[in-house]
Amino acid sequence: MAETEANSISSQPTTGTGKSTVVVLKTKPDTVIDDYVRAQEMAGMSDVMDKSQPTILKDNISWHFAYPGANTTPWQLEAAIVGLRKAGFDDLVCVQNKTVVTNAYKGERLNRYLSVFNKHDIEVRYNFKPEDMKWIKYQPKGELLVLNKIFPDGFLIPDFFMGKNIIHLPTVKTHIYTTTTGAMKNAFGGLLNTRRHYTHSVIHETLVDLLMIQQEIHSGIFATMDGTYCGSGPGPRTMIPVKKDIILASADSVAIDAVAAKIMGFDPMDLPYIRLAHERGLGCGQLDDIEVLGEDISDWNFNFKVGDNLASTGGDLFWFGPLKKLQHLMFHTPLVYLFIWASFLYHDYFWYPFKSKKYVEPFLESPWGELFQNY
Repeated sequence: MAETEANSISSQPTTGTGKSTVVVLKTKPDTVIDDYVRAQEMAGMSDVMDKSQPTILKDNISWHFAYPGANTTPWQLEAAIVGLRKAGFDDLVCVQNKTVVTNAYKGERLNRYLSVFNKHDIEVRYNFKPEDMKWIKYQPKGELLVLNKIFPDGFLIPDFFMGKNIIHLPTVKTHIYTTTTGAMKNAFGGLLNTRRHYTHSVIHETLVDLLMIQQEIHSGIFATMDGTYCGSGPGPRTMIPVKKDIILASADSVAIDAVAAKIMGFDPMDLPYIRLAHERGLGCGQLDDIEVLGEDISDWNFNFKVGDNLASTGGDLFWFGPLKKLQHLMFHTPLVYLFIWASFLYHDYFWYPFKSKKYVEPFLESPWGELFQNY
């Protein structure tokens, strides 16, 4: 496989104060598309992406089931398309990835993305289909923290990502391995293949490596984050959905993740992936150096917690706990399928059927749920 090099480096967005910018707006179902477009404009989306290049829409399907707070919302996806087209970005394509426990086709159907794709004539490509893109060996220009150690023979990225803009579409939620998750974590599925679980024990460093690579290969990076329903608890799936009616936008992946972490109730610089990215100059993680436009979030604290579920408790023993020495045996050999099936059965055939109803039904009866069903 041929090696390739970067052809552009994204710049970080700043305001006249020299600070990174994150937009936080309150929203409601009947104005959410317009609010997102306004947030994208306020955050300077047009200034950091190249109109002459295609733009990848990278949604976030953490669970193929429709579960509030877990996945990119259809209005978030549609607003990205509307805003991009309004700004003159005409060549748009959505890229999906799969995980060992998530079905991309099922996810885009159950989360109501198909109507958005059809309405706006959006091409969809899948990074796991050889006819859609090839995986090529990539040698970063910058210094890696861990990926060269995890994959000593070199690692692969999709050739389709090279030279294109990308807009990430995560949600405001917690995560069992990274405490919070957002724009930086959203690159995980798109840029790494199905062996990405090798990196879980060094997940923070991995996200920093991936952000550096993104800034080498993309002609522009932007993110919106949906907090209409947020997620607190053992994310990214088995969370408690919390209605907060907010949206975020920024061209600085580190800054938007830092502001989201602050809102959720965490100190951003206590989260290694944010701190390391900040220290390496990949974005801004210090709240004092971020200009928040829109809402005054100085007193916001959602008091979110992470915790564990049954599946993550077992995984923690091998990724971070006393059984870490058995990590290679359990996750780099066919034994990994025991964990894959255990996680799949737990989430899809126990937790979702028996535990999610008390959260999903109230959501579907809410104004946001009505909007969701209209898609």
